[in-house]
Amino acid sequence: MGFIADSLNRIQPSATIAVTTKARELKAAGRDVISLSAGEPDFDTPENIKQAAVKALADGQTKYTDVDGTPALKAAIVRKFKRENGLEYKPEQISVGTGGKQVIYNALMATLNQGDEVILPAPCWVSYADIVMLADAKPVFVETKLEDGYRLTPAALEAAITPKTKWLIFNSPSNPSGAAYSRDEIKALTDVLLKHPHVWIMTDDIYEHLLYDGLEFHTIAAVEPQLFDRTLTINGLSKAYCMTGWRLGYAGGPVQLINAMRKLQSQSTSNPCSITQAAAVEALDGPQDFIAANNAKFVERRDLVVSMLNQASGITCPKPEGAFYVYPSCAGVIGKTSASGKKIETDEDFATALLEEEGVAVVHGAAFAFSPAFRVSYATSKDVLEEACRRIQRFCGNLR
Repeated sequence: MGFIADSLNRIQPSATIAVTTKARELKAAGRDVISLSAGEPDFDTPENIKQAAVKALADGQTKYTDVDGTPALKAAIVRKFKRENGLEYKPEQISVGTGGKQVIYNALMATLNQGDEVILPAPCWVSYADIVMLADAKPVFVETKLEDGYRLTPAALEAAITPKTKWLIFNSPSNPSGAAYSRDEIKALTDVLLKHPHVWIMTDDIYEHLLYDGLEFHTIAAVEPQLFDRTLTINGLSKAYCMTGWRLGYAGGPVQLINAMRKLQSQSTSNPCSITQAAAVEALDGPQDFIAANNAKFVERRDLVVSMLNQASGITCPKPEGAFYVYPSCAGVIGKTSASGKKIETDEDFATALLEEEGVAVVHGAAFAFSPAFRVSYATSKDVLEEACRRIQRFCGNLR
């Protein structure tokens, strides 16, 4: 009998964290490395949010809080859902955790049993499948197509649903592809879900405010109110509010589910950081104008990266509608050999050789359950992005 739990053998460490850590280690060792692997805005947290945290410290808000969020923060989240999404929640329908990842983890661990299935449109965020497997359930990957903009189609969703399906996890705009859905596209999916009342919907809206080119955000429970009672609407402060290190995620959903998530959290982390919660109230209720200013820079960066990557031999890079990632296909380089003699047989080979030979860190597509491709985060300066893309062009140009 082994000492480590068998359940851990079903999962892998986060690939995005692993690549970011390796890039950081190489840089510390003196290598000239550009990391495009982290899903983290390079903008600082807005000053009013930081000052709210300072005030909370000065006011002595340093004690334990309610397990899944202070009354003040839950009230702010209720206001946010009504103001921005047209969703009517009560405080008892709100769960607050230490980042969106914990909220997702709580929901899946509180609901999944052995043999349950969870539909994941691929490419998808690296942690969804591993959390599902940790709960002894089965991730069902539904592969999207580049020509469809990496968006799930109603026909593909219908074909994936079985009597064992418990959840659909839906992420728009998407990590890693940046794909976003119009209201009509979401409505077509909800029409399918209405026919299958045993399927619950987890909609991960963490990139809600990072939408470009005039596209408006829509969330499933607002598009189809009949699904409200079996939808968990998840969001957080990491991305649009530039608060990755603060660790604050939240969700609205049915009371029965929220109670189960609270029960689990009471025996794991207990409450999120009290200071972060105070800052989160200011983030949600305070000025929002910085988001548009940041998005204008993201659009410039996106357009630069898409243009330069499409000039790299063997790379095809679609233009995403949201988030701060591009997800290029590298099918055109598979089977080639790098300048140092490395055979490129997979997208992981591509990413490894690119890091070793040109010092550019990206995340390989297999980590997101969709190959051959790779993810680039453009949440860094234009100068850095230009240099990184030049190196990618050079690397691809030297393949033979």
